[in-house]
Amino acid sequence: MDLGLFQTLEKGAGVIVTIGLFSVLYKENKFFRFCEHLFLGLAAGWALVAIWTETLSSVWWDKMMGTIDETSKQGATAGLWIYAILLPIGFMSYTVFSKKHNWMSRIPLGIILGIWSGQQIQSYFDTYGPQVRAGMKPIFPTTGQFLVPAPDSGIDPSIVGAHVYISTAISNFLFMFTLVSVLSYFLFSFDVKNKAILKVNMMGRYLLMIGFGAIFGTTVMMRFTLVIDRMYFIWIEFFQKIILRQ
Repeated sequence: MDLGLFQTLEKGAGVIVTIGLFSVLYKENKFFRFCEHLFLGLAAGWALVAIWTETLSSVWWDKMMGTIDETSKQGATAGLWIYAILLPIGFMSYTVFSKKHNWMSRIPLGIILGIWSGQQIQSYFDTYGPQVRAGMKPIFPTTGQFLVPAPDSGIDPSIVGAHVYISTAISNFLFMFTLVSVLSYFLFSFDVKNKAILKVNMMGRYLLMIGFGAIFGTTVMMRFTLVIDRMYFIWIEFFQKIILRQ
């Protein structure tokens, strides 16, 4: 098959499927269902191959069977057959479809949750420990200069880093106020009656909504980025370059 014809058919199929998936914006239809099932089928097939080639083959099969350099016939590693015990444990997961033996599916699930919980304890401190440390910021300036000097100002960076400038102190104060007020919003252990704490609590609620709004706006922008990418594919990659040959 000619390469140009193959590229035309390839991009044409991509355009048809893209339009089919976008057709749900008009109303539910069978063409959308077909494109959806086609996408899910391709994704499931790709995931199955990717799990084997990127995970199971190197993490489980090669360690169990051992490896050897096919060129030099050296550097062989002995197989660790203890990994074979993972196979029946993995097959136990499929007993969930059996009414009689579905209790066996809890064994691999319990093993996974146990290992995952142990890993998360360490990961929790590795992830949130630096964040807690970074949240302890100075709020009092150590110099009368308002703005942080620019990198090309000629001032030694070590001197710049040793001072807390007024603009930095203001930014740190806003950060600390937001942190404390948002945390105070989640004081559910006891009834808060102090008016000052209630005002800080309400301010934390507003700041929390601002944060959620910013996150939602970022999410919408990401979705629009995907739409723009698909529109570029349809109008530029296919219509202009393939159809119009421009």
